[in-house]
Amino acid sequence: MECRLPEEKLKDLKAEVINAKKKGKKKKYVNSGTVTLLSFLVETEVSFLDYIKGGTQINFTVAIDFTASNGNPAQPTSLHYMNPYQLNAYGMALKAVGEIIQDYDSDKMFPALGFGAKLPPDGRVCHEFALNGNPQNPYCHGIDGVMEAYYRSLKSVQLYGPTNFAPVINHVARYAASIKDGSQYFILLIITDGVISDMAQTKEAIVNASKLPMSIIIVGVGPAEFDAMVELDGDEVRVSSRGRYAERDIVQFVPFRDYIDRTGNHVLSMARLAKDVLAEIPDQFLLYMRSRGFKPFPAPPPYTPTGHLLQTQI
Repeated sequence: MECRLPEEKLKDLKAEVINAKKKGKKKKYVNSGTVTLLSFLVETEVSFLDYIKGGTQINFTVAIDFTASNGNPAQPTSLHYMNPYQLNAYGMALKAVGEIIQDYDSDKMFPALGFGAKLPPDGRVCHEFALNGNPQNPYCHGIDGVMEAYYRSLKSVQLYGPTNFAPVINHVARYAASIKDGSQYFILLIITDGVISDMAQTKEAIVNASKLPMSIIIVGVGPAEFDAMVELDGDEVRVSSRGRYAERDIVQFVPFRDYIDRTGNHVLSMARLAKDVLAEIPDQFLLYMRSRGFKPFPAPPPYTPTGHLLQTQI
């Protein structure tokens, strides 16, 4: 909003430019000129929460790595080991990040996908399957629902490979591409052991997705080197594919091993993981909205129970 001032007000908004050295040497010195404020521009700085309050929907999708490099889930050495007494690395990462993000998702219904496994009954390899077994409706209710579907999948699928990210990225991108008014934003959480097989295709998928209302969080579990994940993160060098650069940085990578608390304070460790994982999401979100000129919708008025109004009137 630009404001222009009426002529009668301008005389009150003139400032003299004084050169202290000249003033000290010359008795007749008045000033070196004047500055007049003719107009000013007021810009309202909107925040991530302004969009959420205005009704922008955050859609959260989970994708879990079911490749054989994670180890046999029946063995304690596996990253997918189903310990009856505590969560495995995948479960801890999913719960820590998911329980934060789910607060911004109004319906708490999350598509949950797996990749890199052989599926029953025919043993076909799939890089984009629904954890709940229903490809037409892959939604799970809350993070607890995602956890249940994850554990059920571990009992029915065979860990295989290779580790392809592009199919699940493109899966979410298809939905994000249909939203053109800033009313929704999509976040994909990929939990993986980091041995990626389709780097070229994944880079292309990220470059394409960088134009959409979408962000990608990658949590790396296990002891592998995560050089490829750091490259996808794009903090230092923007991701590119076939000579095209990503429009903006949409990937945030964190290695899970950096958050294993050696003091035994599990709660604080997972809280730190969630904080760092989500650190870039608001800025990525705002950069997309501003680049497209999408303003937050007005926040709805506070809800007042009808019964209370009637009682007051009576």
